[in-house]
Amino acid sequence: NCKFKIILTTIILLFSSFSSYAKKAPDSFANLAETLSPSVVNISTTTIIEDRKNNLPTFPPGSPFEEFFKQFQDPNQGKRRSQSLGSGFIIDKKGYIITNNHVIENAEKIMVILHNDKSFEAEVVGRDPKTDVALLKINPKNTNLKSVKFGNSNELRVGDWVMAIGNPFGFGGTVTAGIVSARGRNIGGSYDDYIQTDASINRGNSGGPLFDMNGNVVGINTAIFSQSGGSVGIGFAVSSNLAKQVSDQLRKYGRTKRGWLGVLIQQITKEIADSLGLKNTNGALVSSATENGPAYKAGIKTGDIILKFNDIKIKNMNELPKVVAGTPVGKSVKVEIWREGKI
Repeated sequence: NCKFKIILTTIILLFSSFSSYAKKAPDSFANLAETLSPSVVNISTTTIIEDRKNNLPTFPPGSPFEEFFKQFQDPNQGKRRSQSLGSGFIIDKKGYIITNNHVIENAEKIMVILHNDKSFEAEVVGRDPKTDVALLKINPKNTNLKSVKFGNSNELRVGDWVMAIGNPFGFGGTVTAGIVSARGRNIGGSYDDYIQTDASINRGNSGGPLFDMNGNVVGINTAIFSQSGGSVGIGFAVSSNLAKQVSDQLRKYGRTKRGWLGVLIQQITKEIADSLGLKNTNGALVSSATENGPAYKAGIKTGDIILKFNDIKIKNMNELPKVVAGTPVGKSVKVEIWREGKI
């Protein structure tokens, strides 16, 4: 009996400790969706696409036939207008809107449609292809816009509930929900810091917000992994901390200003770690330092391994460019390196 009581008590204690960490699933997303939907916009763009195909015969340069056929050629031949749809969200009642760069790239005309179907032509304040973030501006005139705030994406935990609102396939105001599947995903870019989610994201959701349960924007829905072109439960959102940093600079300067270290780096393999006496593969191996660059002037050499930058641990090579880029230009920082068997 005593053993049974002890085991039972242990199970109860374990269960209560687990339940203290777990958060209950929301009974409904309706209140959150109703509150936040007016801040999400549909974006329609018109792009001029040039088709290189020409139905006229080709002749050698200078041929008299070339001049003859030119008089029958339509100057607009080979050009066509393409319409595309995306999403965005209002971050300032003055009319500032964030979306993805790929939503508005090369657009001749950008129209922003509010939840009440009012439409405004937008101008591009600035864009950053490397993080796929763009900042637009509309003149709201007498329209009262409703804005949303950025949350701290670093506080997100895998398993947290999130909600997406956007314009998939032109169905504006679509609300989907899911959880954070992973954080810190890199899908091929230098400054990637993506949140992976299983909330349904499709074409047209690009540029729309990913909300936490407090109604704060924790990401910009940007990409999906799919062989069919539809949602398979693997979506990626630019983290809000990165998006806020970029959008603040776009608003202030019209472009981004990133910290630069001036090194070429490579991944540390297990073989490299063993040969250098490292206990693990953390850090970034410096293959060269740009002459007269910040790293070169500070004394960083080829073969050094950067373990910490500005007191932030560098877990792998991909971490370093993100940390450096997020450091204010001109700021002095401490760098911890591994050289010749010691820190």
